Amino acid sequence: MQDDATRAFTAVRPELVGLAYRMTGSRAQAEDIAQEAFLRWSAADRDAVEVPRAFLLKIATRLSLDHLKSAAHRRESYVGPWLPEPVVEDLEAPQHAALGQAQDLSVAFLLTLQRLSPAERAVFLLHDLFETPFEEIAELLGRNAAACRKLATRARERLGTPEPRFAVAEAEAARIARAFFEASRGGALAPLRDMLAADVVLHTDGGGVRSSARNLITGADRVARFFLGLAAKWPGEAVPLHVGRINTLPGYVTLEADGLPQTTALEWHDGRIVAIYVVRNPAKLVGLMRG
Repeated sequence: MQDDATRAFTAVRPELVGLAYRMTGSRAQAEDIAQEAFLRWSAADRDAVEVPRAFLLKIATRLSLDHLKSAAHRRESYVGPWLPEPVVEDLEAPQHAALGQAQDLSVAFLLTLQRLSPAERAVFLLHDLFETPFEEIAELLGRNAAACRKLATRARERLGTPEPRFAVAEAEAARIARAFFEASRGGALAPLRDMLAADVVLHTDGGGVRSSARNLITGADRVARFFLGLAAKWPGEAVPLHVGRINTLPGYVTLEADGLPQTTALEWHDGRIVAIYVVRNPAKLVGLMRG
């Protein structure tokens, strides 16, 4: 049987994990932050806490900000493009449910958040996504409410107006993922290039540990030739393990020639792939490998 403290924490835990994941881009770190929040909640004088949700969000936000400070130098020296830890939604349904609002899990949105300072990110997420009043945010961050409103306004200005995203039905998402996998490994240029928007962008995150493109690759012809070059180098080596949504996008998981998995997520718009996100960094696939 859960006691009152555990029940109060369990009710808020999805928000804690969701906030920390959007702040840090790391699922593993988000889970650690939620666990640390529980330990601090268990040790707190709970009779003095009027609103458990506000107390727990405060802890999770401060832990996320501390993590971002410690990780800043690592991000500066990161090799190649950085991508958030992927969430393979239908493989980890219970864990995915803990992340909260799915529409804010897209890779494009998470990458856009990286343009914000940690304080801007915290205020924007807490207010605009988690509907926390500015007065509570001010107490949480040790600032006044007016300063928090300015941070939120600056965050929205820096983020700009996001392009509308149109949901892809489940069957269509699976079709797109399978078609891209076959075209990218098939060795023929035309079918692959026809799936890509003219200004498609390829992001590959190997973290300097596994081979990947050190820079973004843009343009349908360049991206298509990149994939066909890989297919020619390692013909028939990739084994598809799973087709499903990755951070809300059509995608798939493969076992690659080096014996490790990778995830590929495809952003689809107006009948073409406009962005491709490939995560190969083993540190970001630990949870997936366990599964």
